[in-house]
Amino acid sequence: MASVVEVVVPGPYATVQDFGRRGFAHLGVPRSGAADLPSLRLANRLVGNAEDAAAVELTFGGAVLRFARGAWVALTGAPVRASRGGMWAPFWVPSGETLEIGVPYEGLRTYVAVRGGIWVPPVLGSMSTDSLSGLGPAPLEPGTVLALGEPVFGLHADVAPQRSISAEPTVGVVRGPRDDWFTDDGFATLCAGAYRVSQDSNRVGVRLAGTALRRARAGELPSEGMVAGAIQVPPDGQPIVFLADHPPTGGYPVIGVVASADLPKVAQLRPGDRLRFRAVR
Repeated sequence: MASVVEVVVPGPYATVQDFGRRGFAHLGVPRSGAADLPSLRLANRLVGNAEDAAAVELTFGGAVLRFARGAWVALTGAPVRASRGGMWAPFWVPSGETLEIGVPYEGLRTYVAVRGGIWVPPVLGSMSTDSLSGLGPAPLEPGTVLALGEPVFGLHADVAPQRSISAEPTVGVVRGPRDDWFTDDGFATLCAGAYRVSQDSNRVGVRLAGTALRRARAGELPSEGMVAGAIQVPPDGQPIVFLADHPPTGGYPVIGVVASADLPKVAQLRPGDRLRFRAVR
């Protein structure tokens, strides 16, 4: 491995992410990993990496990367304009050149995969940065130098165009397991109107503002396991949809869980966007 990618400008928030730390929730370790897993998979496939190879996850773009060696690169997720190449297709960055990445014109998180995969020392089997627990590498800063692994596969794709990212998606939600902690109309209220995404959202969870969900029971639950997509409701009645860095346990009731296939839509929401829920069973 050779250090070949230097972070000149990281943008507002940039981290290394792979598929995360699977299998440690019983020890209190969050999974973490890419917030938008399908976009990470696609970026890696475009440059001939294993799907779970580590890449750079940019929050609201704005990054500049310098390549000490020439490399194949792919950008997926939130679409941006870049100084080289384009979205959803592999392109070559020559040795000694920089790649300037703009602000996404829709969505929030852009993935930068480099042929060979980003390599940092793994922690509990993952190279992911966990913003909640602090496990894994620190968020990227100016001057951070990233190593690359060895290429695994050849390049087999020219382009993989994607659908646009909605600023007001509707996502499926499975009811429960603690919907009985809310009034009889609680779940119907959740699915009745749009919620606005708060500026306090992050990789832990998307905080929503809208019609408050009223409790039928007071107090808190004992800590119990949580999954990505769980919609936890604190006492103020405003839902929080948990993302990749969510805690493994929680004490507030979970009124429903976002369908796993729709969770990437939630991960791409930016502050001010709106989210609607649709019961799937």
